[in-house]
Amino acid sequence: QVQLVESGGGLVEAGGSLRLSCAASGRTFRSYVMGWFRQIPGKERQFVGGITYSGGSTQYADSVKGRFTISSDNAKNTVYLQMNSLKPEDTAVYYCASTRNSYIFRDSRVYDYWGQGTQVTVSS
Repeated sequence: QVQLVESGGGLVEAGGSLRLSCAASGRTFRSYVMGWFRQIPGKERQFVGGITYSGGSTQYADSVKGRFTISSDNAKNTVYLQMNSLKPEDTAVYYCASTRNSYIFRDSRVYDYWGQGTQVTVSS
């Protein structure tokens, strides 16, 4: 069992930055891929990006590529999502998730464990 807790969300003006954190506890996520997703009401959960445990591989959605960066601190069992140049369309609830697969899947159904989500609101 893995527990995931996101933090760092909030309200920011367009062009600003936020850093989200996802702290994992329970079973080590040594063999897990960590993903970030976001969701707005009435829409499906959307892949934002993911990172392998080693940190050697990352993937990003085209909509955030070049603006968002995912990193990990394995000693702290924490994954980060650095969001720069934020836009109003980035407004959503952001979730971190983990999967025992070794590949960064973009399909949310592949992920086994989810955090509770953190709200990010970008004002224009």
